[in-house]
Amino acid sequence: MLEKIKTAFKESWVYWLIIAVLYYLLPLIMRDVVSAMLVLWFALPLACLVCSLHHGVKRGFRWYFFIVVALLFVPAIYLYFNSSAWFYTLLYAGVTLLGSFIGGVVCRPKKRR
Repeated sequence: MLEKIKTAFKESWVYWLIIAVLYYLLPLIMRDVVSAMLVLWFALPLACLVCSLHHGVKRGFRWYFFIVVALLFVPAIYLYFNSSAWFYTLLYAGVTLLGSFIGGVVCRPKKRR
């Protein structure tokens, strides 16, 4: 069991790091309502989608990937936003789940004969 967790972390940590860096650096460029909406509704979901698609293609669908991506956003709610930003946790989790699923379907391993 512990070996599976280590393997899962080794294959996903780079993607989680990229997403976490974007979660905590992109809000720093928000100066007004327009830039905030661009970050929250375009840049961060796009980053989640691209990272999850790439992860899904490279590693296949992993059920835990979207959960970690959602949990990574929780501290950002308290650092940059207010309680109304909890919705974005669900949004980013959904986008990540979709991207990971699509990437996993595209990458579906072929059975050897």
